[in-house]
Order: sequence, then structure tokens, then C-alpha cells
Amino acid sequence: MPFPRFYSRRKFLATAASLMAGLPLLPRLKAGGAPTLQKRGQTPAVVVSSANGLKAVKVTYRLMSKGTDTLEAVISGVNLVESDPNDRSVGYGGLPNEEGVVELDSAVMHGPTHRAGAVAALRNIRKPSRVAQLVLETTDHVLLVGAGALKFAKANGIREEELLTESSRKAWLKWKRNLSRGDDWLSDDEEDRGIARHVGRPTGTIHCAALNSDGDISCVTTTSGLAYKIPGRVGDSPIIGAGLPVDNAIGSCGSTGRGEANLQNLCSFAAVELMGTGMSPEEAGIAVLRRVASHTTQSRLLDEKGRPNFGLMFYLIAKDGRYAGVSMWGPDKYSVATRKGSRHEEMVYLYTRGS
Repeated sequence: MPFPRFYSRRKFLATAASLMAGLPLLPRLKAGGAPTLQKRGQTPAVVVSSANGLKAVKVTYRLMSKGTDTLEAVISGVNLVESDPNDRSVGYGGLPNEEGVVELDSAVMHGPTHRAGAVAALRNIRKPSRVAQLVLETTDHVLLVGAGALKFAKANGIREEELLTESSRKAWLKWKRNLSRGDDWLSDDEEDRGIARHVGRPTGTIHCAALNSDGDISCVTTTSGLAYKIPGRVGDSPIIGAGLPVDNAIGSCGSTGRGEANLQNLCSFAAVELMGTGMSPEEAGIAVLRRVASHTTQSRLLDEKGRPNFGLMFYLIAKDGRYAGVSMWGPDKYSVATRKGSRHEEMVYLYTRGS
């Protein structure tokens, strides 16, 4: 897939390479190098996820260790979070759009077959990742949206249910009562355009990716999207190349955070491409974050020092078993499972909070 004419692939790679000169400021970064291909059955298995995916990585790794396909394993892992009413960023209990309706997005991708499935703006279905899986397995399509996605889910025997919990309903009503400039509608007033609308508004998501001992990779991203969004808004999560991509010969990358920034830069695809040139997961993630920062020019999206005021996180796995969590702002953590168990690890980050 070629890069846009105004920003060629060669220019992007050259820019990314020049940006790497600043990496000594990030002492936790390791040296790069092309992935070393392992024999089947000898790859160090690993599962990575966002911070809210600690239970998900544990379940995914256990299933994968028993021989479950990587795609089924990661979907089973995130199903725990999609069904958790206490996680307001995903599935049941997710925070609604500005009209009080929960709308969900999800995408899945299977490395060995390079097939993908996704749904967007899906209502009344607790586990959108399972519907995305059905799109992958039973259709010749990749993405179904809105009413069509719901009809497809129902045709496959998935029942509708109310997803707005009492806790999320109260949070929505509190936001609605205090609604002024905190929505997504931009006025013609330039001063109003300078307000950072997304600051303090939940954008949570869960991404989960798994590499098994045979070197096969799959991943899933699922979300209820930006809290109190305009109805029908679709973020990066269900878009292949933004919310996630997998290249089974290189690796995978998934994202959480400001979906609009990810969509405008196709960050996850770019990160996988950079790993394919020999960059480590850490290096690829940081290079893409620098690219996002350089493309962020609107005053409402910048802090007083000209830095992006939003969060953006990447979860990367290389074919040889190397992995990383990389964040626009830190310190922060992400979830990991290996043969040593499941745990939170520190992310590498571009900017330090409070600095």
C-alpha cells in the first residue's frame, strides 16, 4: 500500500530515521535490528494488551498455550472486558454517545491468513469482537456498520441487550447537565476552537495481540469509543491499518487513545512497516508518535508548549518475540503475558506528564 503522493514512503522512512537521532533522550530504548526468524515451535510466545487487559492477557496466553488459535485466544481474552460493567470503555457498561446510546466498534485480524473483520457504530451487542470475527469468517467483507452490522449480528443468533448500565447512565447525565463547550461541535469563533475538548473525556479501548510459539500473530481491538461522541462517530479501532494491522512476517501494532489522530496518520500500519525495515518495536512506536506530534497543528489539540494534549498508545509485537508499549505521555503501564506470567510493564513514552 503506497504512502500518499505528498508524503512518499521513502520520505517517511528517511524522516523517521532522522528522528531516531533524538532517541538517546529515552534511555530505555533498546537497539533495533531486523527480526530473527525462529523455527516453528521455538518462538518466545507473548501477549500484549492495554493496561485494562491484565485478565485478558492471562486468559489469552493460557488458551494459546493449549493450542488454541491466536485469533480465538485474543477474542476470548477481550470478551472478559467487554462483559465487565465496571470498565466504561468497552462493551457492556461503556460510556454512551451524546444522546445516551452506547455505540461499539471492533476489529480483528488473523495473521496466518491475513484476513480481517470489523464492525462500527454497533448498538445493543455486548461483544462486538465476536461480530467482527463472524464478518471475517463468514463473509467476503471486512467492515459492517450501524444498522447493517446489527442485522448481521442478529441473523447469526446474537441477541440484543441494553448496554447502558446505571453507573454509565449517571456519568452521561452529569456530563449532559454540565454541557457547554465540552462537546465535539466546533463553532465559528476562533477562541472557542482553541478549547481542548477531549481533555478529561474518556477515550479508553482494549487492544490485545498474541504471538504463539509457531510465530503466528493475531490481534483484536474493541471499544465504546470516545465518551459522549456525536452519534455515528467512528474512531480508529475498527479501521484496519489504524486500530490494528497484522503482517505475519513482521509483527503487529494496536492503538488506544485519540482515534482521530491515529486515523489521520494510519499509525499502526506505519509502525508495522517500520518494524519491517529493521526498527525495534520501541523505535517504531516512538518514530510514529513523533510523526503524529509534527502533524498536530490545531491550537485546541496543543498544550502551552506546543505538544499534543491528547493520549495515544501503541502495543507492538515483532515476529521474533520482541514487544513494547509506547505512549505519547508517560509514565504509564500496559499488560503483558509470557511464560513468566501476566503483569503490568512500564511503557516507553515521548513526553513526561507534568513537565
